[in-house]
Amino acid sequence: MTKAIAGYTYGAPTLARSPVSLEDFERMKKSVLFGDDDVAALRESLAILDDQREAILDVWYGFVGSQPHLVASFSHNGAPTMEYLGAVRRRFSQWILDTARAEYDQRWLDYQHEIGLRHHRTKKNQTDGVSAAAIVPFRDLFALVFPVTFTLRPFLAKRGHSAEAVERMYNAWLKSCLLQVTLWSHGYVKDGDF
Repeated sequence: MTKAIAGYTYGAPTLARSPVSLEDFERMKKSVLFGDDDVAALRESLAILDDQREAILDVWYGFVGSQPHLVASFSHNGAPTMEYLGAVRRRFSQWILDTARAEYDQRWLDYQHEIGLRHHRTKKNQTDGVSAAAIVPFRDLFALVFPVTFTLRPFLAKRGHSAEAVERMYNAWLKSCLLQVTLWSHGYVKDGDF
């Protein structure tokens, strides 16, 4: 049985319904050439990445921590809030599993909307009751797609899969991350422009 993760509300009935419909999301998937083969590749990556999550997060957190403008989103009065970083890390670990499970239903879509709101001033800091930067700047949120996916490739290759299989999983992760960050951007976009 998985230990409860503070603030992880995937599937909770209290979540707001995503303003992006499943039909809209299907069109988004077509825009990024995301198909059933990508779902299969993500699901294949689950067994590979599950027990590597802490090492993956060490790489990602090391990168964010080395960039003052990125760690500022987790900071108060110029200093990183360690409890906040830890709480987000636990949810980020679960996000790896959720991404690899590739279950694109209404519950998943609603939680993506919630994640976006938690990066935006709409709900930033509320989940963990912290004082930190009021928003994750969109320029940083979207730009992180590259380091997150690029640094994942060596982890995908650690179980002896062929270069072709690793590339297939890597591309699926890249497409999924682009889709997710696009969904997270909803709160950053003026009404009617999404």
